[in-house]
Amino acid sequence: MSRWLRNILLLLAPVALAACSARGDATRPVPTTRVQASRQVLPAHDRRVVVMLPGRGDDLAGLQRRGAAQIIQSEWPDADVILAGLTLPYYRSGVATRRLHDEVIAPLKLQGYRHIWVAGISLGGLGALLYDQAYPGQLDGMLLLSPYLGDDAIQQEIRAAGGLSAWNPGPVQPMGPRTFQHELWRYLKQWAQDPARTQTVWLAYGTNERFRAGIELMSPLLPAEHVRMLPGRHNWALWNPALHQLLQAAPPASH
Repeated sequence: MSRWLRNILLLLAPVALAACSARGDATRPVPTTRVQASRQVLPAHDRRVVVMLPGRGDDLAGLQRRGAAQIIQSEWPDADVILAGLTLPYYRSGVATRRLHDEVIAPLKLQGYRHIWVAGISLGGLGALLYDQAYPGQLDGMLLLSPYLGDDAIQQEIRAAGGLSAWNPGPVQPMGPRTFQHELWRYLKQWAQDPARTQTVWLAYGTNERFRAGIELMSPLLPAEHVRMLPGRHNWALWNPALHQLLQAAPPASH
């Protein structure tokens, strides 16, 4: 992974994603907590696991406090849950995607899980997308809640071109602080030619969502039934019911 993620902090700093500051030490392993499935019908290699990534204002303790694992397992009682404290310092240090793979996703694959999903809130939604871009084919599905998709400049460029389908991203550019948003949207544009990928992505956001304009550039790429717009703002009062709805909409694990 290149250094470009170090500059995400500069892009996110003006945006108050939550009331509190996330903690974390990127020199240490990503902290995780495993919550075993409440209904262990199948052996581990046949079960699914959901990795939950926090927004900028949360950390591992915040996900625990909000009952994220319990929300997931109330809808998917067969799923193990990994709460991952992949907080802003990991993105700022440019190691978030690699560390998510090396320390979380790859070990789950070695444990034999057949179905690996990532659920991400805000910054965590961006993290899920960046992971799928960097490590294609590793995830079986994504649940995106109010994902951060970059600043206004790239979105205005896409709208001026007539929308994402008409936008010409030009030649591929190396990832860097000036290009990562452009390359993120190039990756999203490719979903139009990859319907199999969009069949396993679910999205929820709020009517008063601060990121609504950018999200609605992406949402037409998904099947309409995979998108939920709910009353609310960029906070847990929205994300709690939104996560319930996405889990209800996504298909059960194949046995």
